[in-house]
Amino acid sequence: MVFVTGSASLFAQGQGGGNAGASSPAVKGAANSKITGVVLDAETQKPVEFATVALTPVDSEKPLDGTVCDDKGKFTITKVAEGTYNLVISFIGYETQTIKNVAVPDKKDEVNVGVIKLSTGAKVLNEVVVEGQKALIEERVDRTVYNAENDQTARGGDATDVLKRVPMLSVDLDGNVSMRGSANVLVLINNKPSTIMASSIADALKQIPADQIKSVEVITSPSAKYDAEGSAGIINIVTKKNTLEGLTLNIDAGLGLRGSNLGLNGNYRKGKMGFSLGGWGRANYNISGKFSSDQYTRSSLEDTEPTYNMQRADTRNSGLFGNYNLGWDYDINEKNYMAASVRFGARNGKNHQDDLYTLIDTLINDPNNATQSTLRNTLSEDLSNNVDVNLSFTHLYEKPQRELSIMGSYSRNDRQNNFENLILQQNGVNALSGIRNDNDSYNQEMTFQVDYQTPIGTNQMVEFGAKDIMRKVFSEFTYFTDEDGDGNYEPSTNSSLSNNLNYDQNVVGGYLSYTYTTKTNYSIKAGTRYEYTTIDAYTQTEANIEIPSYGALVPSLNISKKLSNGKTIKAAYNRRIQRPSIRYLNPNVQAQNPYDVTIGNPSLDPEYTNNYEVSYSTFIKGTSLNFSGFWRNTNNAIQDVRTVKTEGGVQRVETTYKNIGQEDAVGVNIFANVSIGKLSLNGGTDLYYSMLNNNIPVDANTPDDPNRQYRASNEGWVASYRMFGNYNLSKGWGFQFFGFYRGRTVQLQGTQGGFGIYSLGLKKDINKKRGSVGFGAENFFTTAFKIKGELNSPLVQRSTLTELHNMSFRVNFSYRIGKMSMDAKPKRRKSISNDDLKDGGDGGGTDAGGQSAGGGGGMRQGAAAQNAAATKPAITPPADPAAVVNAAGTWNYTIESPQGGEGTLTITKEGEVYSGTIKNNRFNSENALSNVTVNGNELSFNYEVNFGGNQMMIAVKAIITGDALAGNMTVGQFGTFPINAKRAQ
Repeated sequence: MVFVTGSASLFAQGQGGGNAGASSPAVKGAANSKITGVVLDAETQKPVEFATVALTPVDSEKPLDGTVCDDKGKFTITKVAEGTYNLVISFIGYETQTIKNVAVPDKKDEVNVGVIKLSTGAKVLNEVVVEGQKALIEERVDRTVYNAENDQTARGGDATDVLKRVPMLSVDLDGNVSMRGSANVLVLINNKPSTIMASSIADALKQIPADQIKSVEVITSPSAKYDAEGSAGIINIVTKKNTLEGLTLNIDAGLGLRGSNLGLNGNYRKGKMGFSLGGWGRANYNISGKFSSDQYTRSSLEDTEPTYNMQRADTRNSGLFGNYNLGWDYDINEKNYMAASVRFGARNGKNHQDDLYTLIDTLINDPNNATQSTLRNTLSEDLSNNVDVNLSFTHLYEKPQRELSIMGSYSRNDRQNNFENLILQQNGVNALSGIRNDNDSYNQEMTFQVDYQTPIGTNQMVEFGAKDIMRKVFSEFTYFTDEDGDGNYEPSTNSSLSNNLNYDQNVVGGYLSYTYTTKTNYSIKAGTRYEYTTIDAYTQTEANIEIPSYGALVPSLNISKKLSNGKTIKAAYNRRIQRPSIRYLNPNVQAQNPYDVTIGNPSLDPEYTNNYEVSYSTFIKGTSLNFSGFWRNTNNAIQDVRTVKTEGGVQRVETTYKNIGQEDAVGVNIFANVSIGKLSLNGGTDLYYSMLNNNIPVDANTPDDPNRQYRASNEGWVASYRMFGNYNLSKGWGFQFFGFYRGRTVQLQGTQGGFGIYSLGLKKDINKKRGSVGFGAENFFTTAFKIKGELNSPLVQRSTLTELHNMSFRVNFSYRIGKMSMDAKPKRRKSISNDDLKDGGDGGGTDAGGQSAGGGGGMRQGAAAQNAAATKPAITPPADPAAVVNAAGTWNYTIESPQGGEGTLTITKEGEVYSGTIKNNRFNSENALSNVTVNGNELSFNYEVNFGGNQMMIAVKAIITGDALAGNMTVGQFGTFPINAKRAQ
């Protein structure tokens, strides 16, 4: 089989390649004849364009000359001397056909061999396996990328387990995620919003299986292309997507002490169309703990006798989660693609407080002096289902990187968030009764979006687009009572406890972004986005809630400079907006704990944040380092407002939300990546100083100013630390470990204590890496950990202690049935992958020589590739992981194949991330590199070649010594060839 790479053609001769037959004893006389013919597919009778036709002597397989077929399947070999030859016709996906003893008589102008038919066979192409592993952490221009697929310690978990490992992110025990201390983040799934995030990010993340997450992108300085939401930034969760040919079924299962999971995911692709169908489920159980609270409240500043409230309870929670998806994509042609997906998720979560014991009005903390006590069981239920439907169309233009995309989506999340209080005792006397709250809600979104980008010259890019988001939020809540405790609930006679909220929001936006790169390695990306929001809100009791329409202008600016030796410095500014979600808007009285209730505020306005950031990346003796400093300033912040209400002679704390605050955070992020042989270590810290102020004015000359009870401010340091490591053992064994600690967090009216987790994963690959078995353990040295909390305000003093039993052990199993490989026929172009980096190609596909697939003939290929495997790879010295080399630059390379080849290899470094291109001098076309890795003095990379709709992955590994490079190029099953290069001065 003949194969030609884009960087090293296996044929050195061009069209009309000279006196090819002079060395063959079968060739006589002048080379004035030509051989012609047509190559067709034996099944479809269609031309096989770009099939290679090699001219060989009858007694040897060494090619004398050759060519490729045009788009009609026709070929012509010119300047053929008199003699007898063999014609070898081949193409990937077909069996090689040999036409023997083609006689070229003397003075014969043309020999037409007629129609040659190629057929596919059962063994035309074995599965091509290309293995490469990205770094766990990648630094890019505007984001940090965590490659979750390389982390085995999160197997069997959900997205919260993955996000705990990501730099700059923190996840608390309830699954609430924050970026650099701010919970105001926008979470996307595959670059698209989802309604499951609108109600509760923490709940939504539990529905996404860790095993299906490819990577997590932390975008601290989003460009104007992204929605303006997310004060702290954007988290984009990229799920796995298959783009090859064939049929596979992946089975993932785990059984553990506190949770189990089962996932089945199938992919099928043939020709221009691909399908994916998957399902995943997880059950949580045996999750128990304890809760205690000691609280003093005063009804006003003049109240000199505070009320004491003590609570103690055992806690437990369980959940059942499911996620199902169907995907479809279709390559209309090489420049137009369509994709559609439907995702359905379901959640059934339950949280219990058993024997919640409450003592009230004990001034000396003596239970015998309590004026009131209760004993109750509480149950909170979170039942939800969601559906996301997406349809997108992408058009590529002839000009490289010019692209138009149109996307429409529909999302809906239906949720029941209910709770029940079953009262067992009142003041030590059995008094069975019940209180129940049912809250049905939904969040619905319809989105239409158009994006266009076009390059200007070779160093500029313009992007612009428009978007319309139509949201509809509805919540209906009703209280019920059970006076006899027999399970028969009746609507509460207190009509103020039942209501609904209708909240319609429309956001129309447009953006313009401009990128400019200078010859001095400066890169500037500037843009602005404008969004206009209209809101229509009403309840059963309020016909029109006055919420004015508003516009928001959100500019962004990113500047980077590449320094010597791969160092990079960056600076960025952006303005963000955070609109309130249903959690803050819903006026339902959330009273799972009747002495600490929460009520939403539908009149909330958005908050605005200014983000400033500088960062520096460097590489020191095998260690990559990234330092960044930031300042975040938020105005009109949505903050908690706590008051003390007295009802039935009992005081309770009531929390609602208002736009009365300012938040500032100044901090640094430090991250390091160390590679020592087979050991890889990643770790870092996030440290910032938080300053919060609700800006309520107080008259210093008025001691009884009522605003004093609401005035609040707080500040302090917040730190978190993380460490991740993996070590690859022999015979398919490997282990990984992870540790995370989040220090005390500062809140407006108090603090929350820190906590830490750690885990270990051990994995063994089986059956040629088709499957694996593994063992995982989490917090295995401690049966439980405790978190303390403090609330301090003029009216409320509270201390809490939460204890969680989370020691966990689990066994994981995964197996892949079937295979994905190249299509056996040249019909399909590679589908779009969900990656933020663009190849920069012309969209027309390239042949194996890097030549445009639509460029006709002109590339001479012979059958010499059939003997390529006979070329011996170069013998290179062993890699030195401790060495420090500079791989960036332009390298002029040669390939030591039977027919030779030469070109230019360009390696660039941005932060600690390498990328580049490889170019063949003869065809003047470039291929983008992938998985570019420098480990000590060893450089490795892959790149994909595409010809006639077929793809093949090429792998290169070489040792760098000063300005010289020597190694090997592996061309799938076709052989390994020495590659040598010199750095251009």
